[in-house]
Amino acid sequence: MSLAIQDLLEQDDFADRCVRMETPSAEKSKPTGPVDHTAIRQAVRQILRAVGENPDREGLLETPRRVAKMYEEMFAGLHLDPGRHLDVTFEENYDEIVLVRDIEFTSMCEHHLLPFRGVAHVAYIPNGRVTGLSKLARVVEEVSRRPQVQERMTKTIADLIEDRLGTSAVGVIVKAEHSCMSMRGIRKQGSMTVTSAMRGTFRKDAASRSELLALINGQG
Repeated sequence: MSLAIQDLLEQDDFADRCVRMETPSAEKSKPTGPVDHTAIRQAVRQILRAVGENPDREGLLETPRRVAKMYEEMFAGLHLDPGRHLDVTFEENYDEIVLVRDIEFTSMCEHHLLPFRGVAHVAYIPNGRVTGLSKLARVVEEVSRRPQVQERMTKTIADLIEDRLGTSAVGVIVKAEHSCMSMRGIRKQGSMTVTSAMRGTFRKDAASRSELLALINGQG
């Protein structure tokens, strides 16, 4: 290969060129779903060649197919509306904090396509209506399944809850370890990134915010 792998990955037409180079015309087909497995498989074969591997050796023969299937799973949130889980609400005369702590997730850093894993703490103060507790976890799960940065993930979860539930307060805190820091680059194992998004009362009122943080830290 005359182009370095970094150059290949940074070109917008990378996947298209891979399909043209790798797929015989008889095998070309339009995607049958939201994820183009054929394009992913051909791209993975090209990357394997670019790093000096042989994609036709026994141990790698099924790798392109496995990667395509993995990407379909990891990026499923791109094709879903996580907010739909918040459409069902129940009238309830409750105006204190509702908090679901330690919602585990795995997402994908969009800069290196490496995973970051951690937990999300999601809280809100109802404004006359509540939703099922599992719905908050479902929102986190589906928002996490897309390429992104942790800051955007945190904001997206908070915005969805605020918009769909009409809450008087929303607080989202995400804590995660990024593979792009722990397994490459600076290689600092155990370094955690913490992001937060506060809305309404949690943003405006220091006492409410302190109460939320105490509950998250197990002090409430």
